[in-house]
Amino acid sequence: MTEPSASAAPHLRRLLDLLADDAPAEALGAVSSQARADGVPPGDLAEVERATATALRIRGALRQHRRRELQLTALFDTAGDLAASRDLDAVLKAIVRRARMLLGTDTAYLTLPDEEAGDTYMRVTDGSVSVVFQRLRLELGHGLGGLVAQTARPYATPDYRTDDRFHHTPNINAGVLDEGLVAILGVPLLLGSSRGGTGKVIGVLFAADRAARVFSPDEVALLCSLAAHAAIAIDTARALADTRSALDELAVTNAELAEANAAVREHSAAMRRAEESHDRLTDLVLRGREVKDVAAAVAGLLDSPLTIHDPAGRPLAAVRPDGTDFTPDAMDAGWLAETAEESRTGARAVHRDGRWICAVLAGRELLAGLVLHRDGRLDDSDRRLYERAAVVTGLLLLLRRTVAETENRVRGELITDLLTGADRDPEGLAERGRRLGVDLDRPHMLLVAEVAEGGARERLAPAAVRYLFGGDVHGVSAEHAGSVVLLTTADATAAGDAARAAAERLGQLAQTPVTVAAAGPAGGVRELVRAHQEATRCLNAMRVLGHTGEGACVEELGFLGVVLGNAQDVDGFVAATLGPLLGYDARRGTQLVRTLGAYFGSGGSLVRAKDELHVHVNTVVQRLDRVQALLGPDWNEPGRALELQLALRLHLLTGGRKR
Repeated sequence: MTEPSASAAPHLRRLLDLLADDAPAEALGAVSSQARADGVPPGDLAEVERATATALRIRGALRQHRRRELQLTALFDTAGDLAASRDLDAVLKAIVRRARMLLGTDTAYLTLPDEEAGDTYMRVTDGSVSVVFQRLRLELGHGLGGLVAQTARPYATPDYRTDDRFHHTPNINAGVLDEGLVAILGVPLLLGSSRGGTGKVIGVLFAADRAARVFSPDEVALLCSLAAHAAIAIDTARALADTRSALDELAVTNAELAEANAAVREHSAAMRRAEESHDRLTDLVLRGREVKDVAAAVAGLLDSPLTIHDPAGRPLAAVRPDGTDFTPDAMDAGWLAETAEESRTGARAVHRDGRWICAVLAGRELLAGLVLHRDGRLDDSDRRLYERAAVVTGLLLLLRRTVAETENRVRGELITDLLTGADRDPEGLAERGRRLGVDLDRPHMLLVAEVAEGGARERLAPAAVRYLFGGDVHGVSAEHAGSVVLLTTADATAAGDAARAAAERLGQLAQTPVTVAAAGPAGGVRELVRAHQEATRCLNAMRVLGHTGEGACVEELGFLGVVLGNAQDVDGFVAATLGPLLGYDARRGTQLVRTLGAYFGSGGSLVRAKDELHVHVNTVVQRLDRVQALLGPDWNEPGRALELQLALRLHLLTGGRKR
């Protein structure tokens, strides 16, 4: 009598316990080995192995999400330090320390220019072990920091010693070598100068490793956010110093002293109002509020209507000073992009056509544009408040993007499993989708997108996330088989229109032409799989036809749509292609369709065609002239002739001989 086989249930429960305890990946991987050793049947063992793989993916997503939360917490702590502390050294040390923590680098440091000496010096370092490096002074324009200061742009090098984009000097090389640094990322501390001037680089913030490393765009954006806080701290300290200096230089006569006190009180009140406003805006981010709440706060503080637009000009929020919403006038995307670029370049708000525009940035990337509808001037304190609001808005948008990317990554695994194993457990996939907030049984539009050969493919997946979470389209995306698959909620938009809209918007976000094929609406696991197959065939056809950067569905590809499509609307294709001839024959009792078939069947020979039709050759010529009058002069061109021949064959196969 054989012993009963072991059950998979204890091992599945073990996986859940390990996930709850945040166990290491090795412990999760050992579960399937233990199940095999315990004699779990092959069918159940396969389920345990699939569950183990899913658990490992969930663990990875959770750990990445926790890392993102730690990074954002560090940013918010920095904003709190800036609001609460008046000690510039303490704030700068906290910023450099958190830069090192955020990016996980060996060192971080901040350099400032020495106006009197005409060079640059190390103001703050964290993680440095070399006295030579800590006392290093750099000549203006030299080294990676000099390149950052000259261009006002972030620069990163995976290996400083072999990088020839910037000027190496013996003293800089000696300091870097003594510290053992290899990979270095530097971002500028930008500050708007006097009204009408241009943006000024007042320092450089660095993060560096002692091993080769490539810094990601997200890491560059995070370091730029910290640099923005450092610039605000330095600007505030300089403003207070200017106030003290002005007070020292004032004459001590009663009238002059009273005037000085009034100026100091006014300046202090403006500074206090700016700091309180920054605290209020930062608190909105910390409490998880929306972009609209930030817009309402800024509109109230500046007593003017405010709109926030995405880079394409679409409004994200529009609020009056009393907090009520309004519908803004259409914003020309080109005008907004040009003005936002001017704001980005000058690191300040700019006034154009009765509106104040301030760019919302993450590093070099334009996240949005603040538009204050106010024709009058902004004094220095209000302008500083407005520009700080752009920094806070950038933090909020980065937070929303991080959350969206994490959610989409978890949901995207559902799409991958749907396209690779729908037959194994369709009911399980549908139930899993409902738990994730994706009802697969409801009608969806399925889109498959790709960039041209040699394009920046790595930009497409992030662009898809921003497309789904930054506008009117909602859904989930995943990378699959070299392309990006988007599953969007179906509305009244036709498949072809949805594909074209997606191609245009994804191309803007990815900054490279994107080709999109659409199928649907389709509901249910198996129907969605078939829709993906149809969209993939359509995308392949578009690639062959050279429709790069466009959007389409199979119905719009003419006879190729009949060949590629699942519905295969033969009657519709025949009617669209041969309709004028069929109608003419029906009304007049002629034989234009038969004559056209005989002409193509004889290889374009009039003689052989008249023999098959048993008519005079002149009759064939007259009938073909009538065909040209009905179909157009291009009826015998290769592409059109191919469609006509296919339609003639389908017409015969569906009973055309009896007509």
